[in-house]
Amino acid sequence: MDRWPLWVLIFAFIVDLAVRVIAIIVIPRNRRPTAAMAWLLAVFFMPYIGVLLFLVIGNPRLPRARRRKQEQINEYIAETSDQLHFGTLRPHAPQWLRSVVAMNQNLGALPISGDNGAHLISDYQESLDAMAEAIRAAEEHVHVEFYILQSDAATDNFFRALEETAARGVPVRVLFDHWANRWKPRYRATIKRLDAMGADWHLLLPMQPLKGRMQRPDLRNHRKLLVVDNKVGYLGSQNVTDSSYNLKKNIKRGLHWVDLMARVDGPIVLSLNAIFLSDWYSETDEILSDIDITTPGVGTGDLDCQIVPSGPGYEVENNLRLFLALLYGAQEKIMIVSPYFVPDEALLLAVSSACDRGVQVELFVSEEGDQAVVYHAQRSYYEALLRAGVRIWMYRKPFILHTKSLTIDDEIAVIGSSNMDMRSFGLNLEVSMLVRGEEFVAEMRAVEDEYRSLSRELTLEEWMQQPLRSTVLDNLARLTSALQ
Repeated sequence: MDRWPLWVLIFAFIVDLAVRVIAIIVIPRNRRPTAAMAWLLAVFFMPYIGVLLFLVIGNPRLPRARRRKQEQINEYIAETSDQLHFGTLRPHAPQWLRSVVAMNQNLGALPISGDNGAHLISDYQESLDAMAEAIRAAEEHVHVEFYILQSDAATDNFFRALEETAARGVPVRVLFDHWANRWKPRYRATIKRLDAMGADWHLLLPMQPLKGRMQRPDLRNHRKLLVVDNKVGYLGSQNVTDSSYNLKKNIKRGLHWVDLMARVDGPIVLSLNAIFLSDWYSETDEILSDIDITTPGVGTGDLDCQIVPSGPGYEVENNLRLFLALLYGAQEKIMIVSPYFVPDEALLLAVSSACDRGVQVELFVSEEGDQAVVYHAQRSYYEALLRAGVRIWMYRKPFILHTKSLTIDDEIAVIGSSNMDMRSFGLNLEVSMLVRGEEFVAEMRAVEDEYRSLSRELTLEEWMQQPLRSTVLDNLARLTSALQ
């Protein structure tokens, strides 16, 4: 009181009170209760830091102009596909699945299609080389979109295929996330190689304030896809980089990523290309009108497939709603593979409810984590999951199980780039593929069996022996995971 005049203290009190009142009004609006509570706690206990963080990362949506572009794209896709019938759908689909498909189209604009071929590639280098061979066969265009794209020894064949194709005069268009690559090894070398081959490349969600390109700094375009001539496509969890990501800390720990990609052909490739075209337009303002997404190619299989895009450009969390609907539709078996499983209340309830209904539920995660906060947040849910009846398989270190997949009973599967965590639901642009077909699920089951053979099962008895310090870290990380 002696150091500060009374009016200063009164002013500080009024400002502090005003901040708290404004926070109560502004923060909960259109936000999940858990996220709103986390932000309010941050503001109330750390007013200055909390307000600063909220101003920087408190808006989980893309800028209005970017969202408007997404709306325009959705309208165009909906109008284009409304009168089109892509392939013949398999008969006797469960009634609940029909409503899920309708929901997906209402949210993401893309229809389901039949007569598709889809096959899994679980070997890391084999996937890169298969994509390279597809690129070499290109005659019309090559569209590359990956969260991380690095020219290194493992991806050299992939980049040589791009160089050879570009040299033949085939347009090679490339998109990759700015922030995810900017601080990674080989960034400048990769750009130099793309420039030298003549590829038309652009950064996704660039943080370039001097160029007027800004959004929430932790938004990411996490998609991984390749489209060749509207005939062949690839999507899944794998980035175009060495399985160590060329990071010294990973190499020192001996970490290698385990991923899964799907090769697709048939009408579904049009939907996959629509995702690329929408992201291309969002970043470049260029409409690639010469690319036809209305004339499907011939598929090599009989699978029903639907592409489901999601991200902060949409009004709701498309991927979360897809997962929830499938979990509630399951009758016999649910297999979840997610390196980062940090469920919100709805997802946790859907999983535990499935166990209560007698559905077999198994979750595959990594024994070791590469991101400390997410790793500990995920661990904070293990006790609840185990008590609910979920069997948890921990893929043995030093490998990071990076696959993102979901299989329901013996008929339905989802594969793509989306984890089951708050970031993938609210902050990342993701792409998932819903597949109906026993033959594809059989391939997924084979991969799951392989993962199970390379994992150890976590039991409730073992988990309850965790030291107190681990529990404290897990719970603290769980609190921070809600800040969106």
